[in-house]
Amino acid sequence: MLPRLWAFSIRLCRNRHDAERVLQRACARGLERADQLEPGTAPLSWMFSIIHSTWTDELRTRKLPDRSIMECANDLQETVRDYRESDPAKGFDLIIAAVERLPEAQRIVMLLVAVEGLSCSQAADVVGVPIGTVMSRLSRARQTIGAQFSQRSTADARSFTPGRATR
Repeated sequence: MLPRLWAFSIRLCRNRHDAERVLQRACARGLERADQLEPGTAPLSWMFSIIHSTWTDELRTRKLPDRSIMECANDLQETVRDYRESDPAKGFDLIIAAVERLPEAQRIVMLLVAVEGLSCSQAADVVGVPIGTVMSRLSRARQTIGAQFSQRSTADARSFTPGRATR
C-alpha cells in the first residue's frame, strides 16, 4: 500500500517535503486508529481519507488559501502547447500540467478517480462529501481540462492555411 499512498501524497501536496510529512503523520494516525477501520471498508481508501484530512489540517494550520475559481479562469487563458506532439511524454506532461491547474477540490477528486482508480463512491468517502458532489467536481474537472485542449485545437484550425506546412 505504501507506494500508492506515497504517490497520492506527493500528487496532493505537490512537493516532496510536504508529502513526506503528511504521509508520515497519516501513517501514524492510521496505526493509532486501526481499530476504527470498519469492516467492508477498503484499507487503501481509508488511508487515502486519512492522508486527505491530514493535508487539509496542514493547510488550515498554515492558513494557505486554496486556488480560487478566478485563478483557474486565468490559467485557462494561458496558451497550451500542441498536445499532439510526436513524443507521447510531452502530451502526458501537458495533461499533468492541466490537472495541476485545477481548483484544489477538483484536482483531488480527479487524482482519486482517474489516477488512483477509486470509484466515485470511494472518493466521496475519502473526501467526506456526497457522491453527487464528487461526480460534479469530476465532471467540471474533465470539462476544464478538455476546454484547455479544445481551445488550442480551435486556434490551430483557424491559423491553418491549406498548402502551407505547419510545425
